[in-house]
Amino acid sequence: MLISLKGKVAIVTGSIQGIGFETAKTLALAGAKVVINNHKEPERLEAKAEEIRKAGGECIGVIADCTNKEAVQKLVDEAVKFGGGVDILVNNAGGMIKRVPVADFDEDHFDTIMNVNVKSAFMATSAVIPLVRKSKAGRIINLSSQAAHDGGGGGAAAYAAAKGAIWTFTKGVIKEVSSEGVTVNAVSPGFIAGTDFHNTFTPQAVHEKVKGIVPLGRLGKAADVANVILFLASDLAAYVNGQSIQVNGGLYMP
Repeated sequence: MLISLKGKVAIVTGSIQGIGFETAKTLALAGAKVVINNHKEPERLEAKAEEIRKAGGECIGVIADCTNKEAVQKLVDEAVKFGGGVDILVNNAGGMIKRVPVADFDEDHFDTIMNVNVKSAFMATSAVIPLVRKSKAGRIINLSSQAAHDGGGGGAAAYAAAKGAIWTFTKGVIKEVSSEGVTVNAVSPGFIAGTDFHNTFTPQAVHEKVKGIVPLGRLGKAADVANVILFLASDLAAYVNGQSIQVNGGLYMP
């Protein structure tokens, strides 16, 4: 069965690479008009939008810092100009920035982690709620992490806490919008190889170690996550609400 998002408009925040870009491309090739986003590098952003267009999707790129209210409103306004509304929001913006043990607490680092992972999701969700309420099938999909469930690796406590907040945020938002047909879910990726996250923060030896203990015998790919997001964005997931979908090959089983 082919999933069609024809007639839908989607925003994917933080979508210049990795899971975000793969998700944007997957949604676009399923027929959605997709707005990709980054907070800087306009030339790179436009190149990624063009890559999606060349593949057959409809896409524009919008520079916006998703921790800034005015910038987020600009992002949403551009999506409305592009497609006439917003049906799907994927809150993908975020990251670990660096590993900092709790014993070496760095207030600036903590604030940055909370802003880019949690505040960005609050901002974008707040801005799109009036629009997804008008949609016949509004979808809000938040990127949490396996770290939200198992605490993450060394020096990742702030990141794990932020992604845990995303999971509880997901459960809170459904109480405000689901009576109007909007579903809100989280996706919690495990070890997804080939992303800036693990290329930056995880030694190659750890890549090989994790690969050896994943029951499926391989590390995840960005497409593995994007395909789950595609399902959640589609009519097939109309009765899936308030869930955190684990995408980890069996590495973590709650």
